[in-house]
Amino acid sequence: MNNKTLRQALLNKRMLICICTGFSSGLPLYLLIQFVPAWLRSADIDLSTIGLINLVLFPYTWKFIWSPVMDRFVVPMLGRRRGWMFITQVGLIVLMGLLSLYDPATEISQIIIIVAAIAFFSASQDIVIDAYRRELLPDDELGAGNGFYAQAYRISSFVPGSLAMILAGFYPWSVAHLSIAAFMLVGLVTTLMINETSKAGEEPQTLRSAVVEPFVEFFQRQGWQQAVLILLFIMFYKLGDSMATALETPFFLDMGFSTVEIGSIAKIAKTIGATAGTILGGIAMIKLGINRSLWVFGVFQLISILGYVMLSMVGYNHLVLAIASGFEYFGVGLGSVALIAFMAKSTNRHFTATQFALFSSIAAVPRTFVSATTGYVIEAVGYTQFFIICFVCAIPGMLMLLKIAPWHVAKSADTQP
Repeated sequence: MNNKTLRQALLNKRMLICICTGFSSGLPLYLLIQFVPAWLRSADIDLSTIGLINLVLFPYTWKFIWSPVMDRFVVPMLGRRRGWMFITQVGLIVLMGLLSLYDPATEISQIIIIVAAIAFFSASQDIVIDAYRRELLPDDELGAGNGFYAQAYRISSFVPGSLAMILAGFYPWSVAHLSIAAFMLVGLVTTLMINETSKAGEEPQTLRSAVVEPFVEFFQRQGWQQAVLILLFIMFYKLGDSMATALETPFFLDMGFSTVEIGSIAKIAKTIGATAGTILGGIAMIKLGINRSLWVFGVFQLISILGYVMLSMVGYNHLVLAIASGFEYFGVGLGSVALIAFMAKSTNRHFTATQFALFSSIAAVPRTFVSATTGYVIEAVGYTQFFIICFVCAIPGMLMLLKIAPWHVAKSADTQP
């Protein structure tokens, strides 16, 4: 690919749309997995309870169940993709604002209900944004577009994980909650400004065809053995870093860092690491192709977990906090770019929303169910041994690449849907 073609693949309106929708998609998730745990921990909620709250994130794992509904039915006025984006984003703004009204020390049950509702609307937003992005991007821009999307997704974590954390150090937690909700306007404004990618009549004509045909097509195209292997790979590829980052905010707090230190030092380091990982990953994928990127980026993703092992042994140290969190998210950023591009490549354009929802639901399994047990594991073995366990759990996904994405496959072949 020459430099002119490379610039065209990186600098166009489609990339800007990927950035804005990525920010909107990531913000609610990071509210749930970074800000809410810190909020609850500040109210002396125990780690086991905080870990179990991850179970209410089940919509991220089961969203493929209702994705056919969003594929089948068209919202009047705005269209099939933009209409559902608008509905989910308005719902998220309202629900995220509602969290500011509750006290975790006395109203944990109500908070869990709202958190579950946020997870549902957030997962539903992901369904339609993933479908929109796959329809928007030509095949040769999948790596770059998903790289920008993943980068913006990570950058959105700066709001609940840094800005809001700093605000919580000076103002009531309710102010921080409302500030996070306000940033969802980025997605809402984007939805109102972009063009619809789905044309009238392209939607499945019956709910049965929307539900059954996407799964039948995937298993027929891949063969059932390869299809099952692909689904298992999607689940295991990011298992290690999903476990390692599940309770990282309580981990930082237990190492003695304040919310202000976490929101400044750790968050800035993580943002820089994730930015470098996703941008470099998106560019490198244009040259390497998806298969080889899964290998190279996966190695960085695996090794980066060891930074948290080091931090757990050193304890309260600003420099080690910055290095460990930055390195961890450099690996996370690289791995996310490769996995998202792989999932997009594996979909059929006729069934984008449902098939992509299936893949991303499978990818969310470790974050939702495995991460729910991390609090118990940490309390049983301590942080250092826990992060070593995370490192070991990352190895099976890498070994599966021998069957899923052989290194020797030509770059031109591994970008075909």
